Formats: sequence, structure tokens, C-alpha cells
Amino acid sequence: MTKVLALFSGGLDSILAVKLIQAQKIDVIGISFTSPFFSADMAQKAALDSNLPLQIIDITNELLEIIKAPKHGYGRFMNPCIDCHALMARKAGSLLGEMGASFVVTGEVLGERPKSQNKDALGVVAKQSGLKGYLLRPLSAKLLEPTVPEEKGLVDREKLMGIRGRSRKPQLALAKQFGISDFPTPAGGCLLTEEKISLRLRDLLEEKENPSSNDLLLLKWGRHFRSSEGIKIVVSRQESENSELVRLLQPDDLMFQVAGFPGPRVLVRGDKIGKASLLEAALLAARYSKARGIDEVAVFYRSGNDAKSAEISVKRPLAAIESEEHKISLIDSGNFKRASDESKK
Repeated sequence: MTKVLALFSGGLDSILAVKLIQAQKIDVIGISFTSPFFSADMAQKAALDSNLPLQIIDITNELLEIIKAPKHGYGRFMNPCIDCHALMARKAGSLLGEMGASFVVTGEVLGERPKSQNKDALGVVAKQSGLKGYLLRPLSAKLLEPTVPEEKGLVDREKLMGIRGRSRKPQLALAKQFGISDFPTPAGGCLLTEEKISLRLRDLLEEKENPSSNDLLLLKWGRHFRSSEGIKIVVSRQESENSELVRLLQPDDLMFQVAGFPGPRVLVRGDKIGKASLLEAALLAARYSKARGIDEVAVFYRSGNDAKSAEISVKRPLAAIESEEHKISLIDSGNFKRASDESKK
């Protein structure tokens, strides 16, 4: 029996692409990818529901290098979609021999995303991945050049689709035909398509050329500030984020909390954390706590490798935060803009 690998996100398009191939009595193995910017949770659920074997691959390191200088540029924010798709296809292609598979399938639809799924972009992905002729898009196959598997008769081209554009009607009709009723609503799923995450990531890359996975995961939580000394300060926005900041606390980090009042955890990360940064972190802890209106507030802090706490007393935190004395900047503020996309060719 012919065996293929399918890039599988768990979204409707990838589910339908798999179903079209399985309908031709072809064995399919799903390949999903994970990083700090997207997870394989949706793919795992959909694969379980579809009884589809699934392999999950972490591509954090390769993706980070692409983000720094994507050959084919970014989308609206820091999402290098074309290069990322090529990376995923290339990773799947590298497994063909090992898994005894003949080609790779994706759920891409021609024209569904104007920049990353136009005809030229689909061609770039096939070429850059090293899978030219062996990368099949079942949902739009009839609108694209025949692939080698189609030409060799491994796949019946007439049983594939010719879907184009952003309307979901053809996919919904096909889902009904296959008896699929439980599927996620369309969503990007990738945090790199979000403005706030892109602002934080650009700020991080200006500080660290090679941030850790922990640094990247931290981008998802809280409000992000820079102290007057340029030190990263992250303030949780709600109680559920407190545990996330505690989980990500590193030995050299500091964690702040107001004494005796409900409030956020405040994580401080950076080299050479000075007195100004300590005071400003304490002020932010008090500012976002129930003690914000009190004249004098006690704030405790400790390092990630020490259970013993130290104390800072801050006066009138609301007024102090807004004073000219403390030049605290909110990374999340403003609009994401690039002066130029120098890596785009």
C-alpha cells in the first residue's frame, strides 16, 4: 500500500486533505510541529478523533533562525509564513525514506491566504523544501501542475479538488460529505501573527541574539516592560498567569509580590539588575495590586534559586510610577512597524 506523510495542524483544511487521500486507500501518517509560538494540541485532538497516526516535531531552533532573517519576508507582523511552511515541508520530506512514504500532502488552499498561499508562494515552498513534484495539495490539486504521484497513478487526480479562495463553502460541503461535524473554527493559531507578541519578540531579539525557549515562552504571559536600566519586567495580568510566571522563573531571575494584598507576580530578568530596576519592579507590583492606593507598601522579592525573601518599601506607587523619575517603558504599547524588510528578496 502507498504511504504518505501529511502536514497536519488539526484544522479543517488539513483534516479534509487527509480524508481525500485516505479515500483512495492510501495510508497516511500525520506530521505536526510545535514551538513556543504554536502547539500541536489541536492536531493531537483531531488525529485522535480521526484515528490518524501522528508524529510531533519541535522546530523551535530552526524557526528562530528563520524569524531573524526570513528569505521571503514576513507577513503583517513577525510571521515568516512562506519560509516556515517550507521548513515544515522540508522536515516532513526528510522523513520519507525513514517512514517508507512516497510523498508529502498539505492542506493548503490556493488563494486562501493572499501572501503565503498564492501560486508563486506554493511553488516557492515546494522548491525550497526540496519536494518539488512530491508536495501534493489535494484541496487545490486540479488548479496546480500535476505532481509526480499523480502522473505515476499513485493518486487519482480526478478524485482531488480544485478549491480556490477564502470562502469556506467548498470545505464545509466536503466536510458534510465525509460526515465531519466536529472541527475547529478557522484561526491562525500562530502567535507570530499577533501584534503584541511581535512587539515583544522584536524587543527580545534586540536584547538577545539567541534567546532560550524559556525566553520565548515568557512572551506569551503578562504585561512586558523595560526598566529605566533596560531590564525586562513582566507583570502578570490575572491570577492564572501567576503560576505561569512561577513556572518560568529561572535561577537568576527575581520574583516580586506585594505583602498582604492580592496582586500580581512580577518577574524580573536580565544581567546586572540595579537598584533602579529593583525599585521599579516593586512599584509595578504595588501599582497592579490591591495596595495601589496605599501611601506605603511593602514588596517582597526573591531570586529563582533562593527561598529567602528581601523587602522593598515603596511610597505612593500610583504617583511614583507616573513620575518623570522612573523611565519605565511598556513594550506592548504602540503599533508594530518596520522601517524596511531588508531580508525580503
